[in-house]
Amino acid sequence: MSACFAARHCLADIIAGMDAPDSTPMPLLALESVAQKYGGVAVLHEVTFFLKRGAIACLLGASGCGKTTVLRCIAGFERLAAGEIRLDGRIVSRPGLLVPPEERRVGMVFQDYALFPHRTVAGNVGFGLHAVPREERAARVSELLDVVGLAEACERYPHELSGGQQQRVALARALAPRPQLLLLDEPFSNLDVELRERLSAEVRSILKQQNTTALMVTHDQHEAFTFADEIGIMHVGRIQQWDSAYNLYHCPDSRWVADFIGQGVFIPGTVEDPMHVRCELGMLAANKPVALAAGTVVEVLVRPDDVQHDDASPFRAEVLQKAFRGAEFLYTLRLPGGSRVLSLVPSHHDHGIGERIGIRVQIDHLVAFPKI
Repeated sequence: MSACFAARHCLADIIAGMDAPDSTPMPLLALESVAQKYGGVAVLHEVTFFLKRGAIACLLGASGCGKTTVLRCIAGFERLAAGEIRLDGRIVSRPGLLVPPEERRVGMVFQDYALFPHRTVAGNVGFGLHAVPREERAARVSELLDVVGLAEACERYPHELSGGQQQRVALARALAPRPQLLLLDEPFSNLDVELRERLSAEVRSILKQQNTTALMVTHDQHEAFTFADEIGIMHVGRIQQWDSAYNLYHCPDSRWVADFIGQGVFIPGTVEDPMHVRCELGMLAANKPVALAAGTVVEVLVRPDDVQHDDASPFRAEVLQKAFRGAEFLYTLRLPGGSRVLSLVPSHHDHGIGERIGIRVQIDHLVAFPKI
C-alpha cells in the first residue's frame, strides 16, 4: 500500500446516491464492471469509471492494454461480455443489449482523421448534418471553422492541408452534430512532438469552450497530462488508477503506477513511525501517516525533482551520468551508500562525470511501498 493516496469515489455508491438530496450529479458516462473478450480471450476486466458532464478524461497505457477496446465499447462498435455502459443515465450496452452507434450521440475522432478526400473542408465538417436545414447547417459549419481557426480554408481539400489542420477539421466534423460525448483515438499520434503538444492544449481549450465531454486514449504521458482533467492508467485490460495527473505523479496507488508515470527510482528504507521513513537520504517526513507498521522494510520513490542541487550542502553525491535538456540537466547520482537517484538541475550548473556535488532532499509527498 502506498504511503500517499487520494480519496476515491466508488461508482456504485455514486449511482446509489443519485436520488438523494444534494447527491453527486448523475455522470454523463458510466462504465461499471465492463468486460470484453475476443475469441474467448479476455481483453477487458472489471473496467469501472465515470465522467461528469463537461469533463475531459484520458485512458493512458501502452499498446495492447485495452484502451482502444474501451473506446470502441463506448461507441457501440463492440458487444460487452459483462457489465454495462450508461450514457446520460440510459443503458446503451450490456450483455444482450447494444444500442447502435448512430443512436448514442457519440462523436469520434480517429487516429488517421478519416476525412473524405473528395469533399472540401466545409463539406467534411457538415457531413453529419444531413437532416439539418441548409441555412442552419451552413451556420454551424461556419461557427466551428471559426472555432478551430480554419474559416479561410473552407473551400480547400484535405490533401491541401497540413496534418495539424486536418486534425482540426476532423475535430470540427465530430463536434458539428453536437454529440453528448466525444471520443478521440490517439488523435495527435501522427504529428511531430512540438505540434502535438501545442495542438493538444488547443483542442482542450476548444472542448472546454464548447462544454464538450470527451474521452481520449493515448500512450503518451505528456499528451495525457496536457489534455485531461482526469486520467485512467490501463494495464492488461484493467484500470490501475483513475485520478488527476498531479495525484498519479505524486500519489500513485501502486508500485506499478509509480513505475509507469514519470521518472524516478526506488531506494530502500525502513518505517520508523507513522510519519517517518529512514533511508540513505536521511529521515524523511510523510505528509500523511504511513499505513505500514514500524520496522517495515520499504522502497521509497524518489523523483528527479525531489533531489535538488545545493553547493552549500554537506551531503554529497557523485555524478555518474548527465543528459542535457536545454534549460536543465538530468543527472544520475550515486549516493555515499551506493544507491542511485536522479536529479533535475538548472543547466548553468554544468558538472563533470565523477564530480561530487552537494544535494538536498525536498520530498513533499512521501511514497513508499513494502519491499517485495
